[in-house]
Amino acid sequence: MVTRKSRREIEKMRVAGRIVAEVLALVESEVKPGISTAQLDRLAERHIRSAGAVPSFLGYGHRSNPFPASLCISLDDEVVHGIPGERQIRDGQIVSVDAGAIYDGWHGDGARSFIVGTPSDEVKNLVDTTRLAMMAGIAAAVPGANLGDISGAIEDAAAPGGYGIVRQFVGHGIGTEMHQEPQLPNYRTGVRGMKLVPGICLAIEPMLTLGGHEVSVKPDGWTVVTTDGSLAAHFEHTIAVTDDGPEILTRI
Repeated sequence: MVTRKSRREIEKMRVAGRIVAEVLALVESEVKPGISTAQLDRLAERHIRSAGAVPSFLGYGHRSNPFPASLCISLDDEVVHGIPGERQIRDGQIVSVDAGAIYDGWHGDGARSFIVGTPSDEVKNLVDTTRLAMMAGIAAAVPGANLGDISGAIEDAAAPGGYGIVRQFVGHGIGTEMHQEPQLPNYRTGVRGMKLVPGICLAIEPMLTLGGHEVSVKPDGWTVVTTDGSLAAHFEHTIAVTDDGPEILTRI
Protein backbone atom coordinates (compact mmCIF):
# COMPACT_ATOMS: atom_id res chain seq x y z
CA MET A 1 0.00 0.00 0.00
CA VAL A 2 1.32 3.44 -0.98
CA THR A 3 1.00 6.05 1.77
CA ARG A 4 1.18 9.85 1.66
CA LYS A 5 3.08 11.45 4.51
CA SER A 6 1.98 14.56 6.38
CA ARG A 7 4.24 17.56 6.87
CA ARG A 8 4.84 16.46 10.46
CA GLU A 9 5.79 12.96 9.35
CA ILE A 10 8.10 14.29 6.65
CA GLU A 11 9.78 16.44 9.28
CA LYS A 12 10.66 13.29 11.23
CA MET A 13 11.96 11.69 8.04
CA ARG A 14 14.00 14.84 7.44
CA VAL A 15 15.69 14.32 10.82
CA ALA A 16 16.37 10.67 10.03
CA GLY A 17 17.67 11.66 6.62
CA ARG A 18 20.02 14.26 8.05
CA ILE A 19 21.51 11.64 10.36
CA VAL A 20 22.07 9.36 7.37
CA ALA A 21 23.77 12.20 5.50
CA GLU A 22 26.00 12.87 8.51
CA VAL A 23 26.99 9.20 8.63
CA LEU A 24 27.93 9.19 4.95
CA ALA A 25 29.98 12.37 5.43
CA LEU A 26 31.71 10.76 8.43
CA VAL A 27 32.55 7.67 6.39
CA GLU A 28 33.89 9.83 3.56
CA SER A 29 36.25 11.54 6.00
CA GLU A 30 37.53 8.21 7.34
CA VAL A 31 37.62 5.89 4.33
CA LYS A 32 41.26 5.36 3.44
CA PRO A 33 43.65 2.48 2.79
CA GLY A 34 44.15 0.33 5.88
CA ILE A 35 40.86 1.03 7.67
CA SER A 36 38.59 -1.99 8.02
CA THR A 37 34.97 -2.02 7.00
CA ALA A 38 34.11 -3.06 10.58
CA GLN A 39 35.78 0.11 11.89
CA LEU A 40 33.65 2.21 9.57
CA ASP A 41 30.56 0.35 10.74
CA ARG A 42 31.35 1.02 14.41
CA LEU A 43 31.82 4.73 13.69
CA ALA A 44 28.47 4.83 11.92
CA GLU A 45 26.53 3.04 14.65
CA ARG A 46 28.02 5.28 17.32
CA HIS A 47 26.95 8.39 15.41
CA ILE A 48 23.44 7.12 14.68
CA ARG A 49 22.79 6.26 18.32
CA SER A 50 24.36 9.46 19.66
CA ALA A 51 21.97 11.42 17.38
CA GLY A 52 18.97 9.79 19.05
CA ALA A 53 18.22 7.30 16.28
CA VAL A 54 18.72 3.58 15.74
CA PRO A 55 20.28 1.81 12.74
CA SER A 56 17.76 0.66 10.14
CA PHE A 57 19.87 -2.23 8.90
CA LEU A 58 21.04 -3.91 12.10
CA GLY A 59 18.89 -7.02 12.55
CA TYR A 60 16.94 -6.38 9.34
CA GLY A 61 15.63 -9.33 7.37
CA HIS A 62 14.54 -12.85 8.14
CA ARG A 63 15.21 -13.93 11.71
CA SER A 64 17.22 -16.91 10.47
CA ASN A 65 19.78 -14.58 8.84
CA PRO A 66 19.36 -10.99 10.05
CA PHE A 67 21.74 -8.35 8.71
CA PRO A 68 24.55 -8.15 11.27
CA ALA A 69 25.72 -4.54 10.92
CA SER A 70 24.62 -0.90 10.79
CA LEU A 71 26.12 -0.15 7.37
CA CYS A 72 26.15 -2.02 4.10
CA ILE A 73 29.68 -1.71 2.69
CA SER A 74 30.22 -3.14 -0.79
CA LEU A 75 33.62 -3.21 -2.50
CA ASP A 76 34.39 -3.17 -6.23
CA ASP A 77 32.18 -5.85 -7.87
CA GLU A 78 29.87 -5.95 -4.85
CA VAL A 79 26.77 -3.96 -5.74
CA VAL A 80 24.84 -3.72 -2.47
CA HIS A 81 24.36 -5.34 0.95
CA GLY A 82 28.02 -6.05 1.64
CA ILE A 83 28.62 -7.08 5.26
CA PRO A 84 31.27 -5.10 7.20
CA GLY A 85 34.08 -7.17 8.65
CA GLU A 86 37.84 -7.26 9.04
CA ARG A 87 38.59 -6.61 5.37
CA GLN A 88 40.80 -3.57 5.00
CA ILE A 89 40.17 -0.91 2.38
CA ARG A 90 42.81 -0.85 -0.35
CA ASP A 91 43.98 1.94 -2.61
CA GLY A 92 42.05 2.04 -5.88
CA GLN A 93 38.86 0.41 -4.60
CA ILE A 94 35.27 1.53 -5.08
CA VAL A 95 33.64 1.57 -1.65
CA SER A 96 29.84 1.76 -1.81
CA VAL A 97 28.26 2.61 1.53
CA ASP A 98 24.53 2.36 2.29
CA ALA A 99 23.27 3.83 5.57
CA GLY A 100 19.87 3.87 7.25
CA ALA A 101 18.54 5.45 10.43
CA ILE A 102 15.21 5.35 12.25
CA TYR A 103 14.15 8.47 14.14
CA ASP A 104 10.97 8.30 16.20
CA GLY A 105 9.76 5.43 14.03
CA TRP A 106 10.59 7.03 10.66
CA HIS A 107 13.31 5.97 8.24
CA GLY A 108 15.98 7.69 6.22
CA ASP A 109 18.02 5.72 3.66
CA GLY A 110 20.95 6.86 1.57
CA ALA A 111 24.05 5.58 -0.21
CA ARG A 112 27.20 6.84 -1.87
CA SER A 113 30.11 5.28 -3.72
CA PHE A 114 33.59 6.51 -2.81
CA ILE A 115 36.79 5.99 -4.77
CA VAL A 116 39.90 5.41 -2.69
CA GLY A 117 42.96 7.00 -4.22
CA THR A 118 43.25 8.22 -7.81
CA PRO A 119 40.79 6.46 -10.11
CA SER A 120 41.03 5.62 -13.75
CA ASP A 121 38.81 7.65 -16.05
CA GLU A 122 36.63 4.57 -16.53
CA VAL A 123 35.98 4.18 -12.81
CA LYS A 124 35.50 7.91 -12.24
CA ASN A 125 32.96 8.08 -15.06
CA LEU A 126 31.05 5.10 -13.63
CA VAL A 127 30.76 6.70 -10.21
CA ASP A 128 29.96 10.15 -11.60
CA THR A 129 27.31 8.77 -13.96
CA THR A 130 25.63 6.78 -11.19
CA ARG A 131 25.32 9.93 -9.08
CA LEU A 132 24.04 11.94 -12.04
CA ALA A 133 21.50 9.21 -12.85
CA MET A 134 20.19 9.43 -9.30
CA MET A 135 19.90 13.21 -9.57
CA ALA A 136 18.10 12.90 -12.92
CA GLY A 137 15.59 10.55 -11.32
CA ILE A 138 15.09 12.94 -8.43
CA ALA A 139 14.51 15.87 -10.79
CA ALA A 140 11.71 13.88 -12.46
CA ALA A 141 9.87 13.31 -9.15
CA VAL A 142 7.41 16.18 -9.49
CA PRO A 143 3.66 16.27 -8.78
CA GLY A 144 1.72 15.00 -11.77
CA ALA A 145 4.53 12.87 -13.13
CA ASN A 146 4.45 9.09 -13.00
CA LEU A 147 6.85 6.62 -11.45
CA GLY A 148 7.86 5.60 -14.95
CA ASP A 149 9.13 9.13 -15.58
CA ILE A 150 11.68 8.66 -12.79
CA SER A 151 12.73 5.27 -14.18
CA GLY A 152 13.08 6.73 -17.67
CA ALA A 153 15.16 9.67 -16.47
CA ILE A 154 17.57 7.32 -14.71
CA GLU A 155 17.91 5.11 -17.79
CA ASP A 156 18.43 8.11 -20.05
CA ALA A 157 21.31 9.29 -17.87
CA ALA A 158 22.93 5.85 -17.67
CA ALA A 159 22.42 4.41 -21.15
CA PRO A 160 24.72 6.68 -23.21
CA GLY A 161 27.74 5.39 -21.28
CA GLY A 162 26.85 1.79 -22.00
CA TYR A 163 26.58 0.92 -18.32
CA GLY A 164 24.73 -2.09 -17.00
CA ILE A 165 21.64 -1.01 -15.04
CA VAL A 166 20.97 -3.49 -12.24
CA ARG A 167 17.39 -4.72 -12.50
CA GLN A 168 17.02 -7.16 -9.62
CA PHE A 169 17.31 -4.43 -6.97
CA VAL A 170 15.31 -1.21 -7.28
CA GLY A 171 14.23 1.92 -5.47
CA HIS A 172 11.23 1.91 -3.18
CA GLY A 173 8.78 3.77 -1.04
CA ILE A 174 9.88 4.58 2.49
CA GLY A 175 8.32 5.77 5.74
CA THR A 176 7.61 3.84 8.93
CA GLU A 177 9.21 0.88 7.16
CA MET A 178 12.44 1.02 5.22
CA HIS A 179 10.90 -0.75 2.21
CA GLN A 180 7.36 0.21 1.28
CA GLU A 181 5.36 0.26 -1.92
CA PRO A 182 5.85 1.34 -4.63
CA GLN A 183 8.83 -0.38 -6.17
CA LEU A 184 10.81 1.95 -8.41
CA PRO A 185 12.86 0.36 -11.22
CA ASN A 186 15.91 2.18 -12.54
CA TYR A 187 14.98 1.39 -16.15
CA ARG A 188 11.92 1.65 -18.37
CA THR A 189 9.45 -1.19 -17.92
CA GLY A 190 6.80 -0.02 -20.37
CA VAL A 191 4.45 0.76 -17.47
CA ARG A 192 3.82 4.38 -16.51
CA GLY A 193 3.09 3.52 -12.90
CA MET A 194 1.30 5.54 -10.26
CA LYS A 195 0.93 9.31 -10.50
CA LEU A 196 3.05 11.28 -8.05
CA VAL A 197 1.34 13.55 -5.53
CA PRO A 198 2.70 15.61 -2.61
CA GLY A 199 3.43 13.45 0.41
CA ILE A 200 4.84 10.49 -1.51
CA CYS A 201 8.30 9.57 -0.19
CA LEU A 202 10.75 7.50 -2.22
CA ALA A 203 14.25 6.09 -1.99
CA ILE A 204 15.76 6.61 -5.44
CA GLU A 205 18.84 4.42 -5.90
CA PRO A 206 20.40 3.51 -9.23
CA MET A 207 23.10 0.83 -9.32
CA LEU A 208 25.31 0.79 -12.41
CA THR A 209 28.07 -1.55 -13.56
CA LEU A 210 30.89 -1.53 -16.08
CA GLY A 211 29.48 -4.75 -17.51
CA GLY A 212 26.11 -6.44 -17.62
CA HIS A 213 23.11 -5.97 -15.38
CA GLU A 214 23.06 -9.53 -14.01
CA VAL A 215 23.81 -10.03 -10.33
CA SER A 216 23.92 -12.88 -7.83
CA VAL A 217 23.92 -13.23 -4.05
CA LYS A 218 26.95 -14.67 -2.25
CA PRO A 219 26.62 -17.60 0.17
CA ASP A 220 26.33 -15.20 3.14
CA GLY A 221 22.78 -14.55 1.93
CA TRP A 222 23.29 -10.80 1.66
CA THR A 223 26.19 -9.58 -0.48
CA VAL A 224 25.09 -8.89 -4.06
CA VAL A 225 27.83 -9.09 -6.72
CA THR A 226 27.95 -8.60 -10.46
CA THR A 227 27.76 -11.94 -12.24
CA ASP A 228 30.51 -10.98 -14.68
CA GLY A 229 32.83 -9.54 -12.01
CA SER A 230 32.56 -5.98 -13.33
CA LEU A 231 32.86 -2.98 -11.03
CA ALA A 232 29.69 -1.39 -9.66
CA ALA A 233 28.55 1.88 -8.10
CA HIS A 234 25.47 2.82 -6.04
CA PHE A 235 23.94 6.14 -5.02
CA GLU A 236 20.72 6.75 -3.09
CA HIS A 237 18.70 9.62 -1.64
CA THR A 238 15.43 9.60 0.25
CA ILE A 239 13.13 12.24 -1.20
CA ALA A 240 9.69 13.67 -0.58
CA VAL A 241 7.43 14.83 -3.40
CA THR A 242 6.17 18.31 -2.48
CA ASP A 243 4.06 21.01 -4.12
CA ASP A 244 7.33 22.72 -5.02
CA GLY A 245 8.96 19.61 -6.45
CA PRO A 246 11.24 16.95 -4.97
CA GLU A 247 12.90 17.59 -1.63
CA ILE A 248 16.01 15.57 -0.77
CA LEU A 249 15.69 14.45 2.84
CA THR A 250 19.08 12.74 3.15
CA ARG A 251 21.20 15.85 3.19
CA ILE A 252 22.87 17.91 5.89
